Amino acid sequence: MFKNAIVRRPGRSLINGITSSPEFGTPEYRIAIKQHDDYIEALKFCGVEVTVLKADERFPDSCFIEDVAVCTKKFAMIAKPGAPSRRGEEEEIIKAIKKFYNNLEYIKEPGTLEGGDVMMVKDHFYIGLSRRTNREGAKQLIKTLEKYVMSGSIVEISEALHLKSNLAYLGENVILVAGEFIKNLKFEGYNKIVIDENEIYSANCIRVNDYVLVPAGCPKTKEKIETTGFKIIAIDISEYRKVNGGLSCLSLRF
Repeated sequence: MFKNAIVRRPGRSLINGITSSPEFGTPEYRIAIKQHDDYIEALKFCGVEVTVLKADERFPDSCFIEDVAVCTKKFAMIAKPGAPSRRGEEEEIIKAIKKFYNNLEYIKEPGTLEGGDVMMVKDHFYIGLSRRTNREGAKQLIKTLEKYVMSGSIVEISEALHLKSNLAYLGENVILVAGEFIKNLKFEGYNKIVIDENEIYSANCIRVNDYVLVPAGCPKTKEKIETTGFKIIAIDISEYRKVNGGLSCLSLRF
């Protein structure tokens, strides 16, 4: 069960966020704020206390707060973003994290790690090697997990931006899979919900206590998840998709 979440408000600089999908257009700040409001209310509805940090205009992608820390039951790992324009975001998160965790750990150079590449399944953590997370960063996280009697394993990524772009663990041994991970042998032991290619964006869902948050406009994914017995909350985050953001990116949950 999650008790807390931390989010950061989007700034007007969001329009300058990193994107590989210019075809979706430029984010509209007014709509982005409304969607962020709705996201926060959904988290509260799921039973978590939400800490809201003010926008940081210096960092266009800083509302994607998940990338700058990994929150576990026993410690929080302050990440080291792989994208040069995001270096420094993590420094502003430390004060907020310290209110909840006594044990803070840090990814150190030359390691890089972004939280979007880390998927928690109970006490095991899958860590994707992506354009943002390197092997050294993954090894540092695994070593720290083992220090706290947890475990981690590395997943090679060839296509997705982040591991959780195409994967989501929903609990009860159910996992959403899309793209390159559908046939990945590391996930053979799970009950898979395979995401249709034309709704691949919806693979980035999040389970928050009794509900699964799903991007709005993905009816096939919504139906597949509901068929397994999970309750759904659909949330429109279209403005964040324009800068490669997803549902998990927008919060730290612990």
